[in-house]
This record gives sequence, structure tokens and C-alpha cells, in this order.
Amino acid sequence: MPSPPPALEAVAPALLPPVDEEELRRKIAEELQRGLEEERSQRELDLRQRLEEEKAQAKAQAEARAQDEVGRILEVERAAHQETIKRAVLRERVTAEDERLRAQLYAHQLEERERELRKQDAFYREQVAKLEERSATFYKVTTENYHRAADEVNAKFKRYEIKPVCADLQGQILKCYRENAGQTLSCSKIAALYLQCVNDAKQNKMRTGG
Repeated sequence: MPSPPPALEAVAPALLPPVDEEELRRKIAEELQRGLEEERSQRELDLRQRLEEEKAQAKAQAEARAQDEVGRILEVERAAHQETIKRAVLRERVTAEDERLRAQLYAHQLEERERELRKQDAFYREQVAKLEERSATFYKVTTENYHRAADEVNAKFKRYEIKPVCADLQGQILKCYRENAGQTLSCSKIAALYLQCVNDAKQNKMRTGG
């Protein structure tokens, strides 16, 4: 290294003040301490900002996840509700169709029953008409047979008409008994004549064969 010019070497000691090494070390230490504190403060500030950012990001992510979960739950519930409504509507349709089929079947059965009843009623009316016709015919025949038999009996027994025997004496004795109640001896004469008349009539009938 080239040596400085003699002029500079001569004047340099006269221009530089004496150095206090202790003070210089203290200042350097203070500067270093101040720099370290500023750096630490800056790092703390950066770290705090980073934490706030991470917290905000985590909060945003958590809110987003919560919203997504809520949306998913709502979608599931909406789908379940729609499925429930769909099943309810389907059940109502099935019930309505079942009731319609039942009503149709009942109407058909009722119509068949009415048709069967009308058929039975017509059959019964026909049977009743036949029975009435048979009854009328039987009554007519029976009546005719009765009248014919009655006429035959009357014609057969007409000649055997019974006339009261000793009617005059019979009337007299009955009148006597009524007028003389409890005194039958008073009517004995008429009673004897009545018995004689009856005996004569029997004997006469036996002789004539009538």
C-alpha cells in the first residue's frame, strides 16, 4: 500500500479529536439495542398482523364452512321435505284411487244386486201369478165339484125329506110343558096321545117300507 503524503500525515493528528472508546461503545450498544428493539417490535407487529390475518382467514373459512354446512343441511331438509310432500301426495293419490276403485266396485256390486233382486222379484211375481192361476183353477174346479156334488146329494135325498111326526101333538105338548112347568102330570094326557101317534107312525112306516 502506498504511504500517505507527508502533508496529510502532518495535519491529521491536529484535526481529529481524541476518541472516548467507552462512550463510543455505549453509543454503539445503544444503537444496536435500539435497532434490536425496533426489529423486535416490527417482528411482533408483523407477527400480530399475520396472526390477525390468519385469524380472520380462519374465521372466514369457518364461517364459509358453517354456511356450507347450513346450506347442506337445509338442502337435505328441503329434499327430505320435498320427498315427504311427494310421498304424501302419492299416498293421497293412491288413497283416492283406492277409494275410487272401491266406490266403482261397490256401485258395480250394488248394480248387480239390484239386477239380481229385480230378477228374483220377476221370478216371484211369475210364481205368484202361476199360484194364483192354479188357485183360481182349483177353486173353480172345487166349487164346480162342490155344487155338482151338492146338486147330486140334493137330488138323491130330495125324496127323503123328513117331515115332523105328529107335529100338532108335538106343539101341544111343548106348549103344555111351558105353561105347566114343574107339573108334568098335567100334560100326561097329551103326552100319551103323542106317544101313541109316534108309535102308529113307526108301525105304518115299517109296513110300507118307507
